Amino acid sequence: MAEILVVVEHAGGLVKKVTLEMLTLARDLGEPAAVVLGAPGTAAALTGRLGEYGAGKVYAAEHAEIDQFLVAPKATVLAGLVRQVQPAAVLLGATQEGKEIAGRLAVKLDNGLLADVNRLAPDGTAAQVVFAGSTIVTSKVTRGLPLATLRPNSLTPVPAPAPASPVVAEVEVSLDDAARLARVVERVAEQRGARPELTEASVVVSGGRGVGSAESFALVEELADLLGGAVGASRAATDSGFYPHQFQVGQTGKTVSPQLYVAVGISGAIQHRAGMQTSKTIVVVNKDAEAPIFELADFGVVGDLFTVVPQAAEEIRKRR
Repeated sequence: MAEILVVVEHAGGLVKKVTLEMLTLARDLGEPAAVVLGAPGTAAALTGRLGEYGAGKVYAAEHAEIDQFLVAPKATVLAGLVRQVQPAAVLLGATQEGKEIAGRLAVKLDNGLLADVNRLAPDGTAAQVVFAGSTIVTSKVTRGLPLATLRPNSLTPVPAPAPASPVVAEVEVSLDDAARLARVVERVAEQRGARPELTEASVVVSGGRGVGSAESFALVEELADLLGGAVGASRAATDSGFYPHQFQVGQTGKTVSPQLYVAVGISGAIQHRAGMQTSKTIVVVNKDAEAPIFELADFGVVGDLFTVVPQAAEEIRKRR
């Protein structure tokens, strides 16, 4: 079987969830081969985890300068690797960096690009959700190999039935001056609390306009902390200044697909539903029985969130 190159997203020595999703998908398409881009020593910390999800080979493209510049060096190295390996397909995460690398790679290879897909068939046909989740379209590249960016949380990552012991292949990194035009001069680590990353959390509690104020979002945070989950917000809530925009869930925010999604004071506009409708279990608290969000709910409570949420929190405390 031909190789399927999976470009690894990682941070702090850990493999990101979208990479595990891509490896799960790649197993249905061919032989998964992970591509690790970073400073020397990066691949060593990731190889075991990548093998658990079926990567039979790890291409270690390591060089001190890769992380010193923006994405241009990564696109340059990938283009050379694709020409050398001739894979059946290339998968990248539909993240800010992944999409930029994919665009540059498509230009370098004179290749088509399938953006923001949630499925890719063995024949190269991709499925994409458009119009806020109301329509699914299928498409193929008309030039080159299937080069696709996978939308995070499109599928549940599943470990391989038989974990692999990846062969690590060193990739020669040669960068030209064009790849060194934009240097990273400073990195500032975002302050993070104890809560899990929103897009990777198994439990998400989101608040909407009905929460009423930034101060009242403490109720949402308390419930999320009791459940060991992340906090999200609707666009109406973030636009109103109730919660920071980086926690927005929806079409123009982040896509989540947790095991449990709790929507508190959210009416359920189609833009919000596009970002959470694939959640496994959806619980809704809203005083409006006609709110559209109830159409998605597995369990719904019609009531005042300022009464229901504290009661739920107290009950959780009793059972811990």
